[in-house]
Amino acid sequence: MTAELTVLALSGVLLLVHVFAATHYKTKQYGVEWNMGARDEDTEPLNDIAGRLDRARGNFLETLPLAIIALLGVVVAGKASDLTAIAAWVWLAARVIYLPLYWAGIPKIRTYVWGVGLLALLFVLGVLLIG
Repeated sequence: MTAELTVLALSGVLLLVHVFAATHYKTKQYGVEWNMGARDEDTEPLNDIAGRLDRARGNFLETLPLAIIALLGVVVAGKASDLTAIAAWVWLAARVIYLPLYWAGIPKIRTYVWGVGLLALLFVLGVLLIG
């Protein structure tokens, strides 16, 4: 399996971490009945940690489709290389680092890490479109 596909598979694991972490803290705040219910009722705003984890999950879900397009695209197009593999691992590492930074509420550094991940994806997308 190519590095790009390995990274995509591991990003699925990271997605589960995001979902379970966010849901755990939401359930901790709203209760098990809320979690097991239809969630139709109005709820108070999320506390700081639950809110950060929910936003981090949402942010990951915003960038994951781009990662799928770029990483799967270079593999299918036969354009995968050592450089696209490195970029894939950089993106995944940035996303792994991003979660605890956001969880802890660390500003600025979190944004820089996000930017590194985005640049890595943009590189792969550039290889797909131009290379």
